Amino acid sequence: MLRNSSRIIASSSTSALRRSGVRTLVVARNVTPQFTRLTVQPQQNLIFRSAFHSSSLLLSETVKVPQMAESITEGTLKQWNKQVGDSVSQDEEIATIETDKIDVSVNAPMAGKITELLAEEDSTVTVGQDLFKIEPGEGGGSGSGEASEKDKSQPSGAAKSEAKNAEEGNKDKAAPEAAKEKGASEETHKKQDEKAPKLDKSPEEKPAPRKEESSPPAPAPAPKKEEKPSSSKKEEAPKEKSAAGSRNETRVKISRMRQTIATRLKASQNAAASLTTFNEIDMSSLMEFRKLYKDGILKADGVKLGFMSAFAKASCLALKEIPAANASIEGDSIVYRDYVDLSVAVATPKGLVTPIVRNAESMGLIEIEKAIAELGKKARDNKLGIEDMSGGTFTISNGGVFGSLYGTPIINLPQAAVLGMHSIKEKPVVVNGQIVIRPIMVVALTYDHRLLDGREAVTFLVRVKEYIEDTRRMLLPSPL
Repeated sequence: MLRNSSRIIASSSTSALRRSGVRTLVVARNVTPQFTRLTVQPQQNLIFRSAFHSSSLLLSETVKVPQMAESITEGTLKQWNKQVGDSVSQDEEIATIETDKIDVSVNAPMAGKITELLAEEDSTVTVGQDLFKIEPGEGGGSGSGEASEKDKSQPSGAAKSEAKNAEEGNKDKAAPEAAKEKGASEETHKKQDEKAPKLDKSPEEKPAPRKEESSPPAPAPAPKKEEKPSSSKKEEAPKEKSAAGSRNETRVKISRMRQTIATRLKASQNAAASLTTFNEIDMSSLMEFRKLYKDGILKADGVKLGFMSAFAKASCLALKEIPAANASIEGDSIVYRDYVDLSVAVATPKGLVTPIVRNAESMGLIEIEKAIAELGKKARDNKLGIEDMSGGTFTISNGGVFGSLYGTPIINLPQAAVLGMHSIKEKPVVVNGQIVIRPIMVVALTYDHRLLDGREAVTFLVRVKEYIEDTRRMLLPSPL
């Protein structure tokens, strides 16, 4: 009776321990008529239980829409870069918010897992609004989760193997008790018998199918693969022909940046008294200068010498002579500036942006080229900030990179003027009474007639022409 009661207590206790998550390793059955002893692994169980409780006690934290700029209070949630259940690391980009001027990235404040998204794509979000929830934890993707699962699975497998070995040793010592417990012994023997023939068959069966698969199936899929694309091509061909007469329409929501650009351009046309003057520049001198020094500058400074830096430097020198072209109207006052914050128009897939080269008047050609290259890269990578585009006193737009021959640029309010560069074309011109072929660029200056009269505007453009046609003039203290 005592033995039977001890077995009943042992079986109930082991089942209770298994349900609670504690792994039993050795069950000593051949003992005195007392409660059955259980041997466990306390360290592994404590580690497992502490990890389990730590994950359950962590609470999700709500991340809000961050502050974007003083003048920006809302934006459009462009896209979610992560979804619910994804593991993220600290400072990893979670979402992108499109504003009137720039795209703002929302990053994870901590490592963890995304538990809930509180806004939909293409919806309007305001500063301080709840955006998503994150549960703190280990970041870095699914690798950490898999590692933790492996760590949990390994001790369980080891415990099971040790338990089986211990039970077999106990069966040899206590044969009558092991015979009575046929259920457990038969199941273990069946598992061992099932594993044994598989191990014997696997080395015999593996080489046979490899030989069969290597020889016949190789030619078989080849014609099938050739036939399938041919049929699909035949099916796609009539679709393309039928699409030739299609009258489908696609309606796309205007982005915030495009809306802002359209509003500002129309406001410029309505507010400014715009007028454009043109001139032609012989680019022979500047092209020869660039040809001589571009390789040395690229090797020494790691930047390509282009035409934009020369026009920027020439414009800064001309603005000193014609300060009204660098001024702006604010209320009932005219603000004149001693510095030049040069706005450079850059075309991006989202629209035209004008990042600013600060204090361009104090820079040389190489410094201007570096600054323009850096701003252009940031614009194409959508990394421009508000500080990169706020302000600006004069703008240069280079439509020549797209092949534009003539054009009338629009003033970037509240600025007073904008210089437009165009493509270089060889033309016959008269030089010293002879007709010669020269590379000619047409330049245009659109100015606000409220600030600049025709004399100042034309003088400004002539000064730029003189500096470009003879770059040595830029070294002189004053124009000749």
